[in-house]
Order: sequence, then C-alpha cells, then structure tokens
Amino acid sequence: MNPTPLASEIYRPAPLAGPVLLRALTLGLRLLPPELAHHLALAALALAGRVHLGRLLLPRLLPPPPPMPLQLGDLMFINRVGLAAGYDKNAVALEGLALLGFGHIEVGTITPQPQPGNQKPRVFRRLRQGALINRMGFPSLGAAVVARRLQRYRLGHPLGTPPLLAVNIGKNKQTPLAEAASDYALAATQLAPYADLLVINVSSPNTPELRALQTPEHLARILQATRVAARTAAGRDLPVWVKLAPDLDGDDLSIIVKQLCADGLVLTNTTVARPTELDRGDQAGGLSGWPLAQRALAVQSQVINQGCNLPVIASGGVVGPVQAVERLRGGASLVQLWTGLVLRGPALIGLVGRALADVEGQHD
Repeated sequence: MNPTPLASEIYRPAPLAGPVLLRALTLGLRLLPPELAHHLALAALALAGRVHLGRLLLPRLLPPPPPMPLQLGDLMFINRVGLAAGYDKNAVALEGLALLGFGHIEVGTITPQPQPGNQKPRVFRRLRQGALINRMGFPSLGAAVVARRLQRYRLGHPLGTPPLLAVNIGKNKQTPLAEAASDYALAATQLAPYADLLVINVSSPNTPELRALQTPEHLARILQATRVAARTAAGRDLPVWVKLAPDLDGDDLSIIVKQLCADGLVLTNTTVARPTELDRGDQAGGLSGWPLAQRALAVQSQVINQGCNLPVIASGGVVGPVQAVERLRGGASLVQLWTGLVLRGPALIGLVGRALADVEGQHD
C-alpha cells in the first residue's frame, strides 16, 4: 500500500485533556525521556490500583465512558474504548488501568522467553506532529512471569468481568520464522488460562522479519497452533484476533483477509512510512499518532469494503474523539488508544467514550 498524503489539519499539537492536576502531570512527564516517563506513569497507575485512596480518587477524577455494550461472540464489552498493546507490556499496572474505565485492556506483546528488546533510546516524541516513534523490539519479561501476574489479577477480576483482558503474544527475536508457530503456541499455553482473548502480533516493524509472517500460510499455522494450545491449557475456546500492519500492499492485504480464520482484526500496528511533514531521515521504528490516522482508516475501509465479516478493532491513529467516531462510523466495532493516551492524558478515555455514545444516541 502506497503512503497516503495526510491533510495538513491533522498536524497540530495534541491538546491535553482532563482535570488541571492530571494535565500538569502529563505535561511534566513530557519533560522526561519518553521511556522513563512511561515507566513512571505505569508505576503511578500500579500504585493507584493498590491503595484505597487511588481506587477512590481515580474514577472520580476521570469519569469513565458511558455504558455502550457490545456482544462479540461469547464476550460482552461494556463500552467500545480499549487500551492497545504496547502500553503495559508486562502487566505491571492492570489494577490501576482497570480503574480508568476501559472496556478492554490489551497487554503485551509477550514473548515465550524473556528478552531485552532493542538498544535504548528506542522511543521518540514528535509533539509538533502529535506522534511517537518506537523501536522497542518486544522487550518482555517472558510468558511465565507475566502469567503469574495475570493469575494474581484474576483473583479479584474473574474471567468475563470488565474490563476484558486481551493478551497479545509474539515470537522471540531469535526464533526462526519456520518455528514461529511453536513460539505462539508456547506463549498461549502459559497465558491462555488468564485471558479473555488472545491477539497474534505478526506486524511489529521492530523485530527482524516478523512482518514476513503476514501471509495466509504462516498465519494459518500460527492460528491453528495457538488455538490448540490455548484450548488445551485453558479448557475452553478463546477468541483469537490478529493485528496487521498498515504498510501491506493492497493485494496482499486482500488475500490475507479473505483467507484469515481469526475472530477479529486489529487495524493497525505502527507504520514504517514517513509523511513529508516528518524528516524522512528520522529515527527508525514504527510511527504512531496523528500521522497514522488516515493510513489506518484507509486500511480499515479497504478491509470492510471487500466484505470482511470479522469484527474490526481500530487501533492505529485513534488519538481523539474525531478519529474514534470516524473509525466507528467506518465499520469498526471497537477502538483502542495508546499514543493519544500518552500525549493527551488519561481523560481521553472518557472523552472518546462519550463521543462514541453520542453518535449512537446512547448518552444523554
């Protein structure tokens, strides 16, 4: 798919949202190196989820999205706003994140074995364009460690209770492509008992050759191995979503979608393209935020216009209520936040949820 020029009005600083205190904290985090700021935000959310005062204050400071229930298969989502993978890679802050009002939370990407990811620095802000660039490379504590954290979380949050928990899994960097299905199956074996659904990540641009798995043949093997492993480990059938890249050639995307036996499509991951407003010699990695909005919408439109009957989860470029409404009107079932949440603060969750409910006439 060729890069799509973006409208100039998309390029403007993302305004902060929410109470003054939270806007000030978000602004303060912008003064720190991006990855350090993110770790501090996760630590604060983890603390808020553990202490009584945090559990009391967060829902009051940040009114959650209004109810907007949606049944997808056997799963009931209480609203349409979710957290995208990459924000809480190792399930550090689930208790705190659950207080923010998400309808679902996607943790990960989690690899079977621990790995450090790429060399730092590996996250870069582009505030003028409302964007982030990351080349994290699946830093993961490994499936065994994360599984223990999810097991503890489940003591107070049984399966099927909101927010639903999606677990995003990937292969280790050193695993050859021919053996990738085994990695996904191993991760599923350890994590499926604690997940409401699984997400297959074959679309990160930051693990060498990973995107080569975006073929019908590779995906069929990975999905089959993941389903069998999950069913054996969890004693039930779990929905499995697949997350695709926005940089697929249009013909390749059509072939994949027509043959994909998944339960949902997450559209999209980050892009390796660089619009003209960004320096083409800029940092390597996946670009997210405002510059991805039109490209991700175009991918969604192509998939839906071709008659795809899988639920679409809009993940790329949803940085505010306008993009969320656009994606829902364009046929998406759910939306996910990540870059917008980082740049604008946690009040964005409620703003997006209320905008979506207004469109559906479910919010007074």
